Formats: sequence, structure tokens, C-alpha cells
Amino acid sequence: MLNYEELIHKAKDCGFTEAGPLDVGTLEFLPEVRDMCAADRCHAYGKNWACPPACGTLDDMREKVKGYHRGILVQTVGQLEDNMDWENMQKAADDQTKNFECLWTELEKDYPQLLAMGAGTCTKCAQCTYLEGKPCRFPKRLMHSMEACGLFVSKVCTDNHLKYNYGPNTVAYTGCFLLE
Repeated sequence: MLNYEELIHKAKDCGFTEAGPLDVGTLEFLPEVRDMCAADRCHAYGKNWACPPACGTLDDMREKVKGYHRGILVQTVGQLEDNMDWENMQKAADDQTKNFECLWTELEKDYPQLLAMGAGTCTKCAQCTYLEGKPCRFPKRLMHSMEACGLFVSKVCTDNHLKYNYGPNTVAYTGCFLLE
């Protein structure tokens, strides 16, 4: 059984603003979310091992998570001067990536088979090998975004009693780790 108090403490030590338990049974892999990826709004569709179509189908995602029951949701909440404050949005996104890597390193010691799903596309490499037709340089640290997995992030948060909207002039980046 997971010790959520300890996990949340580790998450906060890594810099996350919020963290909470994740019931894997609440995850719904929705084609509508995956369709947003296909619209290529983030300009990563078909260009990265962590994004569709390279990351696999929704059925592939369901298969990957079926052995898990519990995990942890993690968030970095950034403060913005206004809703057009791209600089602080990017800072919060960068902080989320740094925090996520920190916690991943901590968690994999006790949960070597963990499954990590982050916020946004993988940015480990300046140029992904996907477009070159070469294998991923870091397959054991490849992180799919929750959205690439077909997850409607705000619903996942709501279903697991973690806030998603922290009010005006804030931005929240959310990821999760499936642990057991």
C-alpha cells in the first residue's frame, strides 16, 4: 500500500506546489483528447517519440496502465501578472519539468516499473530522433504527456480531488506517476 503522506512530502521536496493520490481506475482514455493532438496545436504531432502517433494508440495506453491501481498526481502552479504573461507561463512549465525529473529520480528507486505521464511533450533532447527514423536516445526516461495518452487532465484532477484551477492569474501544470 502506498504511503501517500510520504509521497506528497517527496513531491513537495522536489518543488511541486500540489500533489495528491491518484486512483488509476479513474483514468479514461478519450479519443476527443487525442484528436486535439492530431490537430497539432502544440506543433509536436508526428515529430516526437513521446507524442502521437509514435506513442501508440489509446488501446496501447490502456494496455500499459492495466497493471497499475495507484499513483500520485503532481502539480506546479505558477503565478502570472495577467493571462498573457507568457514569460511566467514558460517559467512554470520549466519548473514542472525540473520538478518532474527530480521526483522521477526519487520514485524509481522504490518503484522501478513506474509509468510517468507529464505535462506537454518530451523535451529531453534538442532534436528528437523520431524524425530521423532512429530509436529514442532515452527510452527508459521517455515521458508521454497526459494529453497524448488521451487523458482530460482537469477531469483526472477533479476525479481525484485535486484542484485544477487555482484562480485568476495562475497556471497549473499537471503530471502523474503510476506506481503500483
